Amino acid sequence: MALRPSGFIPFVLACSLASTAAEAAGAPCGKNISLAYYELGALYQRMPNGQHTGIDRDVVDELAKRSGCTFDTRLESRVRIWTLLETGKLDATVSGIASPERLKFAQFIPYFTARNRLILHREQAAGIVDLNAFLNNPALRIGVVKGFRHGPTYDAWLDRLRTMGRVQEIADIDEVYRLFRHQRIDAMLSLPTAFVPLLKRYALEDKVVTLDWVPNEQLVHELVLSRSQVSSQSFQLLNVTLHKMRSDGTLLRIYNRHIGADYARQMLNDLPDSPQ
Repeated sequence: MALRPSGFIPFVLACSLASTAAEAAGAPCGKNISLAYYELGALYQRMPNGQHTGIDRDVVDELAKRSGCTFDTRLESRVRIWTLLETGKLDATVSGIASPERLKFAQFIPYFTARNRLILHREQAAGIVDLNAFLNNPALRIGVVKGFRHGPTYDAWLDRLRTMGRVQEIADIDEVYRLFRHQRIDAMLSLPTAFVPLLKRYALEDKVVTLDWVPNEQLVHELVLSRSQVSSQSFQLLNVTLHKMRSDGTLLRIYNRHIGADYARQMLNDLPDSPQ
C-alpha cells in the first residue's frame, strides 16, 4: 500500500483551510467568487454598443464595492447555470428562485420580489375579465418560456390550458415577444423586469393591456450561492451587506433606474425584514 507523504492534507480540506486563512487574514470572501449572469430584460441585457447593463449587474457591482468580495463574472444560459451550481463548478448566480431541489446545493439571499402579469393584445382584451374568461374563449392561445414557473395560480391555470392545446412552449423570452408582436400568440405572462424594457423594444407599449390578476403571489428572486463552494462566513457577509443596501435605499434607486418608480417600489414588497 502506498503511504501518503508526511504532512499530507486532502485537497478539499486544504482548500477549506486556505479559504479560512485568507478570510482571517482580511480577504473578505476568501477567494474570488465565480458568478454567472443570464440575459432577461432589465435584469441583464446587451445594449446596442455591445455592453451589458441591468439591475443584476448594478446590484453585484455595489455588493462587491461594499463587501470587498471579488466576483469573476460571465454570461451563461439559465439551464447551464443550475447544472454548474449543482456540480460545484460555479459559485453564484443572480435572480434565482429557491426550490426544495435547489436548496440541497445552494443558499439564497432575497433582494427583490416580482409577480407575473398577463399581457394581451389591446383589441382582444374586451370581455376577458378574469382567468376563467380566458379559459372559456377557445380562440385564445398563450405563449410561455419553457421551464418557467409563474406561481401556483398561474401554473395551475396553464396546466388546464395545456390540456386544451392552447399553450405554446417557447425557448426564450425574446421569441415569446416576437411571436406576440406578429400575433402568433394572443397572450403572454411576464414580470415587470422583463416587460418594461421588452414592450418598448418591440414597440408594443401602446398596443397591449397588462392585467394584474394574481396580486398576492410574489416570486422572491435571490442571490444564489453554492453551499459547497462559498463559506458560511462569506454567505453571512453578503447577506448583511445586501440587507444594508435595501435599508439605505440603494436597491430602490437601482430598481428605479431600470424599470421606473412604481414597479421599483413593488420589487421590495414582502422581503424579510432582517438578514437570515
